[in-house]
Amino acid sequence: MQVMKDLPASPVRSAGGAQPLPVYEKLTALVSSNAVVVFTISGCCMCHVVKQLLFGLGVAPTIVELDRDSSGSDIHAILFHLSGAAGVQPQLVVPAVFVGGKFVGGIESVMACHINGTLVPLLRDAGALWL
Repeated sequence: MQVMKDLPASPVRSAGGAQPLPVYEKLTALVSSNAVVVFTISGCCMCHVVKQLLFGLGVAPTIVELDRDSSGSDIHAILFHLSGAAGVQPQLVVPAVFVGGKFVGGIESVMACHINGTLVPLLRDAGALWL
């Protein structure tokens, strides 16, 4: 399992480097106030797989479709930075899953947690499951 990461303490800077991205606070509030948040792109098959896994476990995640959100491209840039995906195509950053306010990762990390048995306890600890 990938080590879960908190959002960076200092906001990611805009392209000019002068001001923090205005959506950083929105992103931070969203992931800290919801047990599970999944950032997706509509039509992405891997995003669909992660959502179906969570639904199948009885989790009702908050889902943000980046291509349908007005701040989607800025959020995508923050997720790309957070994933440390140097040399990876930006679209491969989704799905991006946060559990209990921490970044778990994408489909590979979530599936690894599911297979090794750590996903359900993680979701339970975050308050996403009550059983």
